Amino acid sequence: MIDPVNEPVTYEGGCHCGAVRFRVIVYQHKVEDCNCSICRKKGFLHLIVPPEQFTLLSGEDALTTYTFNTGVAKHLFCRICGIHPFYRPRSHPNMVDVNLRCLDENVLDQFHITPFDGQNWEDNINQLSPEQDI
Repeated sequence: MIDPVNEPVTYEGGCHCGAVRFRVIVYQHKVEDCNCSICRKKGFLHLIVPPEQFTLLSGEDALTTYTFNTGVAKHLFCRICGIHPFYRPRSHPNMVDVNLRCLDENVLDQFHITPFDGQNWEDNINQLSPEQDI
């Protein structure tokens, strides 16, 4: 795992077909593995960053939005291949939540992965820090 006190690391990633491409700057190599219905089915590992650490390089026109329940979260996915590389989360609506699995390289072993009980979201949301330890 990368030491979180080191300099920031820049990663690139995207969807499966390559229509959507992004760059993310990571200061803290920590992610959540949520067990809610949508995250479990997508296999989403949550890397939440402020918008200034995220750049959409291409594919804005390929993105489609899905919302449900409260409608706060904006689940973005590629309309061509269906992959969900990032979205605006309900827990941090002013941030960008990148799917760690959508980075170009297999970097799972460089991150500390913490389980989050999203099935009981209302009871557990206070476990997430307001700024996700950024």
